Amino acid sequence: MTEPIVKGRNLVKRFGSVVGLNHADFDLYPGEVLAVIGDNGAGKSTLIKCFAGAHTPDEGEMWLQGEQVEFRSTHEARERGVETVFQTLAVAPALDVAANLYLGREERKSGPLGSILRMLDKKGMRQRSSDHLQNLGISTLQNITQAVETLSGGQRQAVSVARAAAFGSQVIILDEPTAALGVRESAKVLNLIQDLRGRGISVILISHNMPQVFEVADRIHVQRLGHRAAVVTPQTHSMNDAVAIMTGALQVPENEQTLAPLGSPA
Repeated sequence: MTEPIVKGRNLVKRFGSVVGLNHADFDLYPGEVLAVIGDNGAGKSTLIKCFAGAHTPDEGEMWLQGEQVEFRSTHEARERGVETVFQTLAVAPALDVAANLYLGREERKSGPLGSILRMLDKKGMRQRSSDHLQNLGISTLQNITQAVETLSGGQRQAVSVARAAAFGSQVIILDEPTAALGVRESAKVLNLIQDLRGRGISVILISHNMPQVFEVADRIHVQRLGHRAAVVTPQTHSMNDAVAIMTGALQVPENEQTLAPLGSPA
């Protein structure tokens, strides 16, 4: 059977007397969109922050591509190909689109100008940024020299997702990517998520928006009381079922859960 690209077992995370994760399990398979849903306080953000490097579990084990990992920072996770777009977006409003795409990864000019004078290769980064946006099919960002603070909410989200897609070689985690967007801008982000899947990139989508989850997700991880309550699909369960699982009104036996993608080789 296909092995998960990301796996977590018995993950525990405590914040003083508050238990954020209570022996949580997690599986993400190559080239799929996995939605993570749950009520407030269910541990969704805590779970994905462990894989993003923002939190370190107190107990449990994590694997990336079959290798056990323990991320101590988001930088370590990024170096292993795990990119995260948090709800706060973490963009620098005063910088332009290209500078934001290379934020924290700035490239210097070749030769003495870069090694001695430490001058940035702004022209090269702008050209490569334009190439990244074109390859991703993002047409809403026409001017890469435009300051991010002048962009709409959807355009800022596109910058964050484009940065993750440009450097996230393995996994991209999106935390409520459409929460502050209108219908039209949300549709563009959902199209981008589907494009990423088409490129073979695994996507973790944390969202409260059930119609969007059921539109783009291959599988749905339901988090409840700090652990995995069920894994279902839009084909096997309805939105009402998903809400019922979130609230505890519906229990799904493990033999009825879709713990691996439909059609994966045995």
